[in-house]
Amino acid sequence: MQKMIEQAESVLLHTYNRYQVVFDHGDGVTLYDTNGKAYLDFVSGIGVFALGYNNREYNDALKAQIDKIMHTSNYYYNEPAIKAATMLTKASGMDRVFFTNSGAEAVEGAIKAARKYAYLKDGKNDHEIIALEHSFHGRTMGALSVTGTPKYREAFEPMIGYVKFATMNDFDSILANVTDKTCAIIMETVQGEGGIYPAEESFLKQVKALCEEKDILLILDEVQCGMGRTGTLFAWQKYGIRPDIMTTAKALGCGVPVGAFLMTQKVAEHSLVAGDHGTTYGGNPFATAAICKVLEIFEKENIPAHAAEVGEYLAASLQKLVEKYDCIELRRGAGLMQGLVFTCPVGDIIKTAIDNGLVLINAGTNIIRFLPPLVITNQDVDNMIEILDAAIAANCK
Repeated sequence: MQKMIEQAESVLLHTYNRYQVVFDHGDGVTLYDTNGKAYLDFVSGIGVFALGYNNREYNDALKAQIDKIMHTSNYYYNEPAIKAATMLTKASGMDRVFFTNSGAEAVEGAIKAARKYAYLKDGKNDHEIIALEHSFHGRTMGALSVTGTPKYREAFEPMIGYVKFATMNDFDSILANVTDKTCAIIMETVQGEGGIYPAEESFLKQVKALCEEKDILLILDEVQCGMGRTGTLFAWQKYGIRPDIMTTAKALGCGVPVGAFLMTQKVAEHSLVAGDHGTTYGGNPFATAAICKVLEIFEKENIPAHAAEVGEYLAASLQKLVEKYDCIELRRGAGLMQGLVFTCPVGDIIKTAIDNGLVLINAGTNIIRFLPPLVITNQDVDNMIEILDAAIAANCK
């Protein structure tokens, strides 16, 4: 394994500080490295592998599609894409969908749709977007422009421009940034990279009402918090509102790189038209076959409800650690998207956990983020807590 790591460091661009492990395969909620060591996975590929590893029904569906056709082009129709779009719009309550390769691309498309919507109203190109501080929407230039963490943007300025930043759960800060040029407000329903901050119901409803009043488009980014992770298929569905545009990815394909942005019929009729946007791979038969099977399994096994149930147990178990250790300030999150906020950097805790067979991930320097497969059980939570407890005790004196 060490030889593989050394080879990787000699050929891969060093844009990640990787943990010293090479994963080889997985089964259920367990990963195995190339030496055969087992690890309980509470990262799921950063919220991707919602169904766990080696799900036979999912694997068989993809193998069958490979034997049929993997790619054509968006110049032609394909059956899996039509089926996936039908299933996804029905499940989300949105009206139209555009398939992408990633979450960042979905955000790019959402921004373009919002700006085109505003352009068609007055023919001007100076419309503003309000994003939120501590948000994370992706690494591409458009998505980076609305990412509310300066360290990600500074080296790549100038961004796309006409973007302002407000504060999560502070409606007055939204109002302070709204002008007659505001065309969209973009936010994660639950901020992920920024520290696991859920939107408060009152805040989200106020923002939605403001958008309706002023014909501003509400874009909700559900790339990480969507697809059942917080207990409903999409996190916004529990708030009793509907965005004008939403983005999704990660668990949408459960391992196959695929994303999407969806919109209401009103936005679809007054924004992007033929020639405005495109993608080579987005919506190809292989990727959309994955979406079809994921949505089918989610519905059949009621995955969001299971995530809600086990999420309560996870939250309660993490809260016990908050009460036990002075170095933990608080727990926050929703469903199976949880975070522990520490008074110290968490890197050593995570490293110790990995050494002892538990895969965790941070959100910033002082937050441990918990994004397990949505099929975990209470027993998996207990096993995780046992290893984490020991790792905290070994590193927080």
